[in-house]
Amino acid sequence: MPPLAPLTLALYEPDIAANVGAMLRTCACFAADAAIIEPAGFVASDRRLRRSGMDYLDALPIIRHASFARFEDWRRDAGRRLALLTTKGATSLWEFRFEPGDIIMVGRESAGVPEHVAAAADARLRIPISPPLRSLNVAVAAALALAEARRQWGEEFAPAPA
Repeated sequence: MPPLAPLTLALYEPDIAANVGAMLRTCACFAADAAIIEPAGFVASDRRLRRSGMDYLDALPIIRHASFARFEDWRRDAGRRLALLTTKGATSLWEFRFEPGDIIMVGRESAGVPEHVAAAADARLRIPISPPLRSLNVAVAAALALAEARRQWGEEFAPAPA
């Protein structure tokens, strides 16, 4: 297995292939690994996943975990913090200080994460949005969090060749 990237995006039992493809593409663009916690609501060969992820899916390691318990064993063995994006978060995304090795988790598009998963998180982060609106699309939220972590670390990537 290749060495772990300084940042991982974990997708808890994702339901929508197009959103997963978009999040995996975002991971590739921000040099983050991806972890998918099964079961997913679609098959890995889903054309919507491939269409939204494009050829970027080949540019990143995707670690699959058969269950949340297996993911937690992996995470604990690696000594990595878990930051859950949730509308019920106590800490604003903008106030949280990311560290290399952190895992950012997003929940199912339809239901978030169950309480036992939220309880396992080291931090519960919310993205402040204009009331009375409830939440952002999960792929947008993931992109904001990955970008914020990289911004905090002062990381810039070289521009793409013209």
